Amino acid sequence: MNNKKFNPHKRLHEESSIQDVLGKMIEGYNLEKGFNKLNVREAWVNLLGPGIANYTKQIELRNNTLFVELSSNVLREELSYGIDKIIKMINESLGKEIVKKIILK
Repeated sequence: MNNKKFNPHKRLHEESSIQDVLGKMIEGYNLEKGFNKLNVREAWVNLLGPGIANYTKQIELRNNTLFVELSSNVLREELSYGIDKIIKMINESLGKEIVKKIILK
């Protein structure tokens, strides 16, 4: 007869250790910058919506500065008024401070 009981804490602990291992692998192979770039692009599109995404030609993260090329001068002007809020939203979405500055081109 099997007397083993289900232990939800064991499962949670196993998942945490896998997450830790993946985090260390990402760190060890210097992949974090690449993941940050992908996550920032995704956050830009998700947070600002498809309307702004349609006018976004290029997004590039370099040294905590997000360079965003837009095809609309009017949109660039409008977004420039909310840069601080956009930075805060992106960083909150990512759960860490990755973007410190945004340059709209």
